[in-house]
Amino acid sequence: MNAIDPNPSALSDLSRVFRTDFQWGSATSAAQIEGAAALDGKGPSIWDRFCAEPGRINDGSNIAIACDHYHRYKNDVALMKWMGLQAYRFSIAWPRVQPLGRGTWNEAGFAFYDRLIDELLAAGIKPHATLYHWDLPAALHDEFDGWPSRQIVPLFADYAAEVARRFGDRLESISTLNEPWCVATLGYETAQFAPGQTSRATAAQVSHHLLLAHGEAIKAMRAVTKCKLGIVLNHTPAFPADNLREDDRRAARIDDGLNVRWYMDPVFRGQYPADIIEHLGEDAPKIEEGDLAAIQQPLDFLGVNFYTRSFISTQSPALPAPGKQGFTDMGWEIYPKALTQHLVRITREYSPPPIFITENGMANADTVVDGKVPDVERIAYLRSHLQALASAVELGVDVRGYFYWSLLDNFEWNSGYTKRFGLFHVDYATQERLAKDSAHWYRGFIETAKAGG
Repeated sequence: MNAIDPNPSALSDLSRVFRTDFQWGSATSAAQIEGAAALDGKGPSIWDRFCAEPGRINDGSNIAIACDHYHRYKNDVALMKWMGLQAYRFSIAWPRVQPLGRGTWNEAGFAFYDRLIDELLAAGIKPHATLYHWDLPAALHDEFDGWPSRQIVPLFADYAAEVARRFGDRLESISTLNEPWCVATLGYETAQFAPGQTSRATAAQVSHHLLLAHGEAIKAMRAVTKCKLGIVLNHTPAFPADNLREDDRRAARIDDGLNVRWYMDPVFRGQYPADIIEHLGEDAPKIEEGDLAAIQQPLDFLGVNFYTRSFISTQSPALPAPGKQGFTDMGWEIYPKALTQHLVRITREYSPPPIFITENGMANADTVVDGKVPDVERIAYLRSHLQALASAVELGVDVRGYFYWSLLDNFEWNSGYTKRFGLFHVDYATQERLAKDSAHWYRGFIETAKAGG
């Protein structure tokens, strides 16, 4: 163990809880790190367009260069190997491999991911690919209005099948979607994310088309690969601020329905939650015969992204979250206990396939001090959430891997480059990567875990 952690014996006890084949990893997404936004035949995405609209990104930045991972992937994989990562989750940019979202494939785009996968395998790191991490080809938005159109569903399935056909024999897993709630709600209802629309009815329809595209993609990929297939959902469990207030309990139930059950129920039960259909009223999506059966495809794993909880208060002014363990730089309450509770809950209610924690991490106002980044807050966050995960495992939850978000400081969507989630600090002017103290801590933890505790 390294000197950053004062109690290696405690970490040894913690690491022994997990399976010997548990995968310790980190995660990124294409739009947030790759850059090379218009190189080698890549088409524009809706996020390239969104960044160009004044006022959309808090610091006025864009993703033209980002972390320049497109050119620096070998160095970044070397950082993963140094840290001892056993797995790496990345996304494929649809407009990089199919610029128009339909028709001709871009071989130069596929060649990049081919090189990346080879580099990961040579380093002994299992590659986990995500097909859609929000960067829709702008051409599909122009031609069909994007996800509000049902016509996008078969196009996504075609894209999924092509990726699976080319790479399925070398990938550890393929996820169809990352966080469809964010795509639908933040992109089409609150306008925080691309494409920046504000319609609850449109968002509801988008959520249905996303899930339908997931189901059709799973079917299309099953025909061409034996790779493990699943979906990644963001779960933010809702807690009533005052359990004695019926209004708080009811509001928390609705919040849970919109965030968790709206996506879990169709994927694992073949139905949408009745109370949320009623809540949406005329804004509920149009569902055609056979849609729900198409969505409910057998999966090999469920990816869960967890960062915080929702603290639901109907009082005016609303009661703030207590934040006894603090808040991240995003303003999110640090509450690891919710991770244990939630994993136990969804295991009991849905009997899902094996679970991967596909994202978990914190933004912190990191600073470089004498050539180091002393991010003690992130180490505390990481340790407490691994302890919460271990508690869930001890309670019978089948978890097979953990991916810290994120490997690198990167473009944090509408926050631009103002929020730093990475294990590695990135100087965006020089593209220099610097291992934070949390990277050293995680490296030591993984070493302990590999040694069997």
